[in-house]
Amino acid sequence: MSSENSTNADVYAVMKECAEEAARIARGVRPEQLDGPTPCADWDVRTLVNHWVAFTSHGLEHRALRTPLPEELPKRDFAAEPGWADAYAAQLDRAVAAWAAPAVWEGDVDLGFLSMAAPEVAAVIAKEMAVHGWDVARATGQEYRASAGVAALVLRVAEDHGEMYRKYDGFAEAVSVPADAPPFDRALAATGRDPQFGAG
Repeated sequence: MSSENSTNADVYAVMKECAEEAARIARGVRPEQLDGPTPCADWDVRTLVNHWVAFTSHGLEHRALRTPLPEELPKRDFAAEPGWADAYAAQLDRAVAAWAAPAVWEGDVDLGFLSMAAPEVAAVIAKEMAVHGWDVARATGQEYRASAGVAALVLRVAEDHGEMYRKYDGFAEAVSVPADAPPFDRALAATGRDPQFGAG
């Protein structure tokens, strides 16, 4: 799925799939797992969950609405709140619904440090949902289910924007995997993740 031949409908379908999977994974996180390690260096499950919730549900809605993310949201301990996973699922539904209008996909979105075309912002946040969903799943003993469409989008975004992510310490250096590795493993490796983290 290249940026040239993917359509807004393609990206929206992947966004919806990633949101459904993120909600499922969130509901599988147990309180006693929140202090455990994750594939994200220096982040425990709680820190990862809080970042995931803030930027992939609230952030996704605010990008659609072209409104800034409230400063307190990235500092909020969502994982400490009763029913956080259900609240995350509900916020994901609102965020995905905010992208349903065709007009939302027009023009650019100001990300604060740069502006990006709306369809690419949607793709980048869908990538965040998928990759951090995998992070949380692996950290909590769950399986992450990624379709071919999700794998293709994550790989494309990781390759297209890898330099930018590394500039802001968002990705580690790409991990080497066999050329015949499954597409989602290659996508994860492109983001600097070891696809075998927590496996077995």
